[in-house]
Amino acid sequence: MITASALELRAGARILLSDATLRIQPGDRIGLVGRNGAGKTTTLKVLAGEGQPYSGSVDSRGPVGYLPQDPRTGDLSMSARDRVLSARGLDTLMAEMHKIEVDLAGSPPERDALLRRYGTLEDRFAGLGGYAAEAEAARICANLGLPDRVLEQPLGTLSGGQRRRIELARILFRDASETGGGILLLDEPTNHLDADSITWLRGFLSGHKGGLVVISHDVGLLDAVVNKVWYLDANRSTIDVYNLGWKAYQEARETDERRRRRERANAEKKAGALMAQADKMRAKATKATAAQNMAKRAEKLLSGLEEERVADKVAKVRFPAPAPCGKTPLTAKGLSKSYGSLEIFVDVDVAVDRGSRVAILGLNGAGKTTLLRMLAGMLPPDTGEVVPGHGLRIGYYAQEHETLDVDRTILEHMRSAAPDQSDTDLRKILGAFLFSGDDVNKPAGVLSGGEKTRLALATLVCSGANVLLLDEPTNNLDPVSREQVLDAIARYPGAIVLVTHDPGAVTALKPDRAILLPDGAEDAWSDDLLELVELA
Repeated sequence: MITASALELRAGARILLSDATLRIQPGDRIGLVGRNGAGKTTTLKVLAGEGQPYSGSVDSRGPVGYLPQDPRTGDLSMSARDRVLSARGLDTLMAEMHKIEVDLAGSPPERDALLRRYGTLEDRFAGLGGYAAEAEAARICANLGLPDRVLEQPLGTLSGGQRRRIELARILFRDASETGGGILLLDEPTNHLDADSITWLRGFLSGHKGGLVVISHDVGLLDAVVNKVWYLDANRSTIDVYNLGWKAYQEARETDERRRRRERANAEKKAGALMAQADKMRAKATKATAAQNMAKRAEKLLSGLEEERVADKVAKVRFPAPAPCGKTPLTAKGLSKSYGSLEIFVDVDVAVDRGSRVAILGLNGAGKTTLLRMLAGMLPPDTGEVVPGHGLRIGYYAQEHETLDVDRTILEHMRSAAPDQSDTDLRKILGAFLFSGDDVNKPAGVLSGGEKTRLALATLVCSGANVLLLDEPTNNLDPVSREQVLDAIARYPGAIVLVTHDPGAVTALKPDRAILLPDGAEDAWSDDLLELVELA
């Protein structure tokens, strides 16, 4: 379904992938894995035809459904329902049919022509599945946590998480119409999904008959879905293909690593013995040629070895020492927000005391991200006000990275976050987040989701913030980096207001209070509320 030949991918001067040949065949359900920044997102983008390789070719046969980490497509004035239906062209047919119905109600002179046109449209509509297809789209949306009230809204009024789920629903809706299944290329499809939606998605993808490549840090999804694994080795700039399920792949890869280490140790031991013997023989002129031959044999032994695997680097996350502030650095009173006739929440009060730990809970669409953006000063409330206290310094981590300017470089973002610090100090911080050398001059727009996450966290580290507003801070992170972020949350002595689907993040936070949306009720924290986190 997709064949990539002699593929070379680069990020600036760095080679991500060299001379790779990849094939996706019907029935392949492939997990694309590797550390953050290895090039997974770049690889998927090129396979989808959304990016160009440095060299090599990609040949696709059949429709491709591509879900990027940060979808920004679609007319913002279009309703969410029409965006999903547009995957099969149903939205335009329904709009024209509705217009003719309105025209016919007025008994126009061209009535016969309108009826003929309506009949033609109705035949095409039926051929594409008709009203059954519309019901199917609604069912897929409901399973992804998108109720009818959300589907009626214009795209421009939806949160980033809702937009992403609409794009996922659109891709799955189109795929369901393909005989034998199309090609699905999905980058972190479980982001912003609740536990029930993730379970449903696992079942849908497990039954997919076409080709699938998925990038995911959800081990449960990989274990339930994939029957092949592509491991993108950042050290060797290659993809190792394992025709195995997830658990068998993990065992096989560990066996491969042990074999490589053993082969290297044996070869180095033999080469060392040959070189030692050659050094002794060089002392005698009559044996100089034999010594040279021995040295060549030693070099040949070592040159045939695969490069030694270097342990993947991990970002060292430590949130800043908070600047001094008053007893209650952040207060909000009577906050409300509506989009047209859709009321998100009304009359919500928030008080964030120095060093307090607050979790914001609620189902998808309850307004958790909206409330956090208001507290950060990114979104004005319809009613009420946000009142900064003495010495307030906010650090805001946005789940969709909208605080990052795609045209500005990594280093420029750091300069804005900490104008008083020197470039040398900022580069040291960036180095801890795995950005070094010329990487710091890359614009934010070319970064992968994991790299954007690291940059956003780096800007927090140098901010001196005493109130951190964190919206899904563990999204797009590999398990080791996630643990670093959880540890940083646990150690931070300032105040944190957290929105997350990750129960581990809430456990690390050890909240003292929870705000339940859309009602805005405030409760003392109880571990019974952990169930709400996954359902959110």
